Amino acid sequence: MPRHADPDLEERVLDAAQKLFRRGGDKTLSMRALARAAKTNTPAIYRRFKNRDDVLRALLLRLRQEVYEAVRSATSLEQACERYVDFALRRPQEYQLYHAHYHELLGTSRDWRPDGSMGEIGPSFLWVQRRLVDRLGGTPEDHVRLTLALWALAHGTAMLLISRSTPSELASELRTACTRAVTELVREAGEKRARL
Repeated sequence: MPRHADPDLEERVLDAAQKLFRRGGDKTLSMRALARAAKTNTPAIYRRFKNRDDVLRALLLRLRQEVYEAVRSATSLEQACERYVDFALRRPQEYQLYHAHYHELLGTSRDWRPDGSMGEIGPSFLWVQRRLVDRLGGTPEDHVRLTLALWALAHGTAMLLISRSTPSELASELRTACTRAVTELVREAGEKRARL
C-alpha cells in the first residue's frame, strides 16, 4: 500500500525545531533529534528539507514572519519599536538565533546596492520604510538609513535587555529612551526634508 504524504509534517518539524532550540540552542538541532521530536523518521524529513541548514533557513523565515506579524499591526513607529522589543524579550533564544544566522542562511548581506537600496529584505524593514513614506513623504529608498537607525535602536535595546547588561531597575527607562529616540529621529528627518 503506497504511503500518503503527510501535509502537516513540515509544520511539525519546524515546531519541533523551535522547541529543541528553546531547550538547548543551536547544537540540539540534529536531524535525528528533529525526527524524534516531530514523531517521524529522518528520511521523511529529508524528503522535505535538504539538510539541517535548510531546516534552519525555514525556521528563520518563519521567525521573520512572526516578527513582522508582531510589528505590522502597530499604529505608529514608536509602537512598532515597542512590539519588536517585546517579541525579542518573550523569545530571546529564537531572537538571538535569528540574528546570529540571518545573513549566513538567508544571504541578505550581499543584497546591498550602491544606490543605498536593498534587494531581498525582511518585511518588517519594508513596513517601517512604508510608514516613513506615509509620515515624511518620498520613496522607501529615501528612508533606508533612517530605517537602519530605527532598527539599530530597537535591536540594541532588545539585546541590552536580553543580555541583562543593564540593571533591572533601568530596564523600563531604557525602553522609554528607545521610544523617545524613535520619535526624535523621525521628527529630525521630517524637519530636514521640510528644509530641502
